[in-house]
Amino acid sequence: MSAPISILLCALGGEGGGVLAGWLVSAARAAGLAAQATSIPGVAQRTGATTYYLEIYPEPLPAGAPKPVLGLNPLPGRLDLLVSSELLETARQVANGLPSSDRTTVLSNAARVLTTAEKMVMGDGRRDAGRLRDLVAANSHDHRLVDMTSLTTQAGTVMSAVMLGCIAGAGRLPLQREHFEAVLAGDSASSQASRRGFELGFNAVTASGNTEWRSVSRQGSSSESVRLPQATGEGGGSAPASEAAAAAAIVSPWAREQAARFPADVHTIAALGIQRMMDYQGAGYAALYIERLQSILSAERAAASHTHPVTVEAARWLALWMAFDDVIRVAALKSAASRLERVRREAGAGPQDLLKLYDHFKPGVPELAGLLPAPLARWLIERDRRRVARGVPPWALALRIGTHSALGFLALRLLASLRVVRPWGSRYQSEQAAITTWVEAVMQGSREHPELGLEIARCGRLIKGYGATNERGKRNLAHVLDHLTQRDSPALTRAAAIASVRDAALKDEAGRAFDQALREHGAPPRPVEAKPVLWLKNPRTGRA
Repeated sequence: MSAPISILLCALGGEGGGVLAGWLVSAARAAGLAAQATSIPGVAQRTGATTYYLEIYPEPLPAGAPKPVLGLNPLPGRLDLLVSSELLETARQVANGLPSSDRTTVLSNAARVLTTAEKMVMGDGRRDAGRLRDLVAANSHDHRLVDMTSLTTQAGTVMSAVMLGCIAGAGRLPLQREHFEAVLAGDSASSQASRRGFELGFNAVTASGNTEWRSVSRQGSSSESVRLPQATGEGGGSAPASEAAAAAAIVSPWAREQAARFPADVHTIAALGIQRMMDYQGAGYAALYIERLQSILSAERAAASHTHPVTVEAARWLALWMAFDDVIRVAALKSAASRLERVRREAGAGPQDLLKLYDHFKPGVPELAGLLPAPLARWLIERDRRRVARGVPPWALALRIGTHSALGFLALRLLASLRVVRPWGSRYQSEQAAITTWVEAVMQGSREHPELGLEIARCGRLIKGYGATNERGKRNLAHVLDHLTQRDSPALTRAAAIASVRDAALKDEAGRAFDQALREHGAPPRPVEAKPVLWLKNPRTGRA
């Protein structure tokens, strides 16, 4: 007797996994085959994930023959086809033991959608995509990795249509192409977009059209990965092929002219940094960035270095730090024309479509005090601190602004225009003082030894995020500069200690690994941060 073909579909929320399962069942029944589908809700720490299990009997049933009994859930090692819209979700099913190296064909999206856990890591929390691909290759009889995300965008449809095309192109089901295309029939715009996505997915897996195949076959299995052609614009030109070309596309001629004053290996990152300063605060602020970068370059050259890794590394983190996020920058980014265009594109809104966009803000006292002069800011923060000490939550202003409306848009642009008064704010002044301390440490370390200067420059990674995360990063950096740079040990020993402590600081938010690494290298741990004791009332008795 023929065994049913077992299929597992894995999709994230909103990608049309249920629609895809329905399409496959309809295509199978159109071919005269018995089919059954079951959905299994799950969570993927993104927008939710749902798996759909299908079984298709591979032969038409004679009239009057008993109907086959089809399974409701997948069995480990018994899958014939695994189709997934995200690479980590594919690896998750491998970890569950569902695919096997002697039976299963895997069709997976090669692109990643980062999980919440990956985004929360202080450092780079992304899973190694290469290891994920190796895991899929080692646990599948045959697999295809396709950039389904790019194909979906290109077709202007949803992921399920591209996945259906990939399934049809793989040829593992006893169905003809016309059976798949029949479920996409219709003259509506959505049906036409689905057919475009189907065609792109089909061509990608069958290696037709402009798709280039790159073989990465392993012993005992055949495995291929699809590399898609570069996207082209309306004029037919290809996308930028290098970092230098990408930088030239977004920086102004003045920024390129100023970046030309630096060595060739610094040109690209310097041009991007200068342009970022121009957009953030203007030409004067860009000149300050150039001055600081020139100082680091001079110190690095004093150490007789022929290359400039310290300057390149410092240029990256200096640009990010100097363009720190405050309420003025947030307002500018939210009301930028490029952002509004991106939202319309992601929502699929046409030129004549009405799109309502609401932005939610909740600035607290620290954010608002950062715009005020230092004495007034300290007074305001102290008042809020006393408020918290009394058991009252910190003050914050919850706002819901309709960015699509004239009033909401003008409110954001008015707030963004306050950048002219930003240099008088307490946040600006405190940030510049901390940046100057770090730049001087990079210069001093570079004069002693290029490796020491490079490790101090890399400590710019500690400054990230906003609010409490940003403040914690600055305190950690100050602690490293105070206790690990000015010591009597050799420069290379200090460089190794700084690298170890910096990596430890990015491991956990609480800083336990950071404090342990400080002790191991002879530095004191961070001082205990004072926090008020809050007394909460018992809701039943009303007493504290």
